[in-house]
Amino acid sequence: MSGLLKYIGSICLLSIIFSCNPKKDNEVIKIGFSQCISTDQWRKDMNHSMMVQTSLYPNINLKISEADRSIEKQIDQIESFINEEVDVLIVSPLETKRIVPVIEKAYNKGIPVILIDRKIDSDKYTAFVGADNIAVGRMAASYIAASTKNSINVLEIKGTDNSSPTLERSLGFHQVAERESKINKIVSIEDYSDQKFANVLDTLDVTDFDYVYSFNDILARWAWQVAENKGLADQLKFVGVDGLVGPDGGINMVLEGKLEATVLYPTGGAEAIKLARRIHEGEKIQKNNSLNITLIDKLNADIMKNQYEKISEQQEELERQLEAIDIQEQKYYVQNNLLKVAMALLAIILSLAIYSIYSIRIIRRKNRELQLTNKKVIHQRNQIESIAEEVKRSNDAKMNFFTGLSHEFKTPLTLIMSSLESIHMELKGSKSKYLSDLDVISRNSKRLLRLINNLLDFRRIEDEKFNLKVSKTNLYEFSQKISRDFKREAKKRSIKFNIESNNEDLMLLLDRNLMDKVYFNLLSNAFKFTPDHGEIAIKIKYFNEDDRVDIHFTDSGIGIPKDEMEQLFKPFFKARNNNKNSSGIGLNLSRQFVELHNGKIEVHSHHGTEFIVSLPTTDEHFSSDQVIDANDVEEPSYLEVQFESELGNTELLVPEDKDDNQYSILIVEDNLELSRFLNNKLGMHYKTYLSDGTNAIEQAFELIPDIIICDLNLPGKGGFEICDTIKQDLRTSHIPTIILTALGDKESYLKGIESGADLYLTKPFSYAILIQSIKSLLYNREKLRYYYTNNLFKLEKDNKFSNNEQEFISYLNNLIKAHLDDSDFSVEKLAEELNISRVQLYRKVKALLGLNISEYINNYKLERAKIMLEETNFNISEIAYKNGFSTPNYFSTSFKNKYGSSPVSFRKDLRNSN
Repeated sequence: MSGLLKYIGSICLLSIIFSCNPKKDNEVIKIGFSQCISTDQWRKDMNHSMMVQTSLYPNINLKISEADRSIEKQIDQIESFINEEVDVLIVSPLETKRIVPVIEKAYNKGIPVILIDRKIDSDKYTAFVGADNIAVGRMAASYIAASTKNSINVLEIKGTDNSSPTLERSLGFHQVAERESKINKIVSIEDYSDQKFANVLDTLDVTDFDYVYSFNDILARWAWQVAENKGLADQLKFVGVDGLVGPDGGINMVLEGKLEATVLYPTGGAEAIKLARRIHEGEKIQKNNSLNITLIDKLNADIMKNQYEKISEQQEELERQLEAIDIQEQKYYVQNNLLKVAMALLAIILSLAIYSIYSIRIIRRKNRELQLTNKKVIHQRNQIESIAEEVKRSNDAKMNFFTGLSHEFKTPLTLIMSSLESIHMELKGSKSKYLSDLDVISRNSKRLLRLINNLLDFRRIEDEKFNLKVSKTNLYEFSQKISRDFKREAKKRSIKFNIESNNEDLMLLLDRNLMDKVYFNLLSNAFKFTPDHGEIAIKIKYFNEDDRVDIHFTDSGIGIPKDEMEQLFKPFFKARNNNKNSSGIGLNLSRQFVELHNGKIEVHSHHGTEFIVSLPTTDEHFSSDQVIDANDVEEPSYLEVQFESELGNTELLVPEDKDDNQYSILIVEDNLELSRFLNNKLGMHYKTYLSDGTNAIEQAFELIPDIIICDLNLPGKGGFEICDTIKQDLRTSHIPTIILTALGDKESYLKGIESGADLYLTKPFSYAILIQSIKSLLYNREKLRYYYTNNLFKLEKDNKFSNNEQEFISYLNNLIKAHLDDSDFSVEKLAEELNISRVQLYRKVKALLGLNISEYINNYKLERAKIMLEETNFNISEIAYKNGFSTPNYFSTSFKNKYGSSPVSFRKDLRNSN
């Protein structure tokens, strides 16, 4: 008996010891982080991102020490981490030199060393994490150099420390400044105090400076405050670095107008923890790990702030979820250990079965209860993980949705705003013009309403808050009513559009509001992708034996690639053959609405596309709460409003009299309404030509217009490629081009300028600004004409030319000069030498010089003859023949007509004056 008791005691002791270990952790990774500065918000954000990332890995033990700008204190902290034998050492060095020995000591002892944000004067470290500070300086300088001013002076504010960011940001800035001729002068000061900047403003002439470039947003804020106190803030533009969110962050200062721009400089805290974990697990890593930077200005500050707020919300939600998971894990491990104790007790009871049958039954019952509890805990944990993943997907979807939809708003907004502006500008105009503008406003207001409704519907579908309100509806009459909105579009584009039904009296329960949107989305897609003279049809087929009706939407459009059919109904999906602007949610919403009616939607693509909507015709699928009286149905408001102008939207307003000497404009735009609007407005003052983008380059070569207005998103070749081709070709290189687009990001703007565009306007745009810009470009072209016609031989003598036009004129002069004594050399042969047609040569010379080619050649000969009369001793006949005149008499007559005296009199007067 005593042996048995010892055996039981041993089992109990082992059970107690086992239950005291709630879980067997993975190997703990000790990470020490030495932070050089602890006072500014950027460093606090770095520490916070490290702690958030660490919370994702329970086996990481992170210890943060802050040096408070003391190099001696930081060295002591690193020594302490070395003595503690940390697994990975992360350091943000205060200086580049004095800290090197202690870091090399850690590295030589085999401790992996990660440098974050700042570098040292040694290569004895494992990895570096941080943004490229030279690139930061270059980005700031490039932004300042992109200013419209031709001469820019910059005041550079640096920190007093010798850290690598300070040195590299200045280096990168000066590299670009030396390249950019616009940046004339850079004055640098080194101080963290605002008093130094105040003294600079007192001693320097502020009018000599245009920009203040500060190495971080804190210095930028101090500098702006000092300038504001002195009443000088409006005379200077401030650029900072960091791009933090918060009351005093760079993004808010950009939104408040205190900063022109700030360069986003990531902290790299989370990346450093990830890198430390990979190093500890033995992965091969790169020594230099650069973080992405970006410029934040007024164009994208709102977007960046919203993204940061979303990320912050997601981080907070993630932290809450992690806390909940930790709580659930603790419960799980406690209950799991209880289960193990119960199993140990069960083994004891089984070994002591002779003592009590009753005890065995109790143990079994407890075992079943504990197993049930264990399953509940596991299920709860899986639910928490699933919820966290759903939250992440939902937030990503919202961000993608807002980004995708924003571009689709811009063209309707352009039409609305431009039409309103037109009403104000032409208030005293004719009645037809006024009603035409109101028609544009009305139709595009309805378009915006549909987009906003799609947005709300998407959110409601996502939150599962849709309540069906179905009523008895005649399906054929319902289809006819909606189709009326598309009849005029079909007539305008010569599209055959009809509706067929094998039961025109069929009644079924529908939510008319939702099913209307299904119809509108499917018909809009059909008209969008069906070419003119195509076919679109709605066929309603009722199957009485199956209690089902199928609605077929067919078109003869471009179709859908077979490998993309399954993805067609996914949110934000866009087929590769779709070059139209769209939000990508219309078909997804349509499927959701059809499924709410207990139906389904299918798609087939052969010679065109066919969508089939199948709906049940019975009533048992809907509850009594969902069925309402047909009289209580509120019809969609945008179907009821049918405002039309007296002219209709298919007519173009063109002035009756067209002067051949009018300036001409080529409008390249695939949006039909915007193209017609611009044609109506600009056509009152200029000769206008239209292109949807498919033949823009050919029209430009043929017409040689005075101005080209071009969109970017076009079928076939894009606006960038069109602009570049026009500027590179001899026939059209002189034509000013205006890019008019919905793309307002910095990359698109820079690409437009690189392609040779003279002006970049974003939608929605002001018509007044557009018309004034056109006048300015034409005025500048006239000034160039005057310069060219009065400096013909000066262009010949220059070895370097500032643009393609001067090269063309110089080449043209050389060809004329080379063939002066060739009486058979005609204008046709001159055009052939230039590899262009005679008409194109005429238009090119007329656009550049305001003269036809024959007048220009004659003026060239007379100018050259005049110089020979002044500088040589050739007689009149020799000069006449050397300059291609058929007879001396003809030369004398032409010379007298141009200069008012004969060649003989001109030379005699010249010699008498000398």
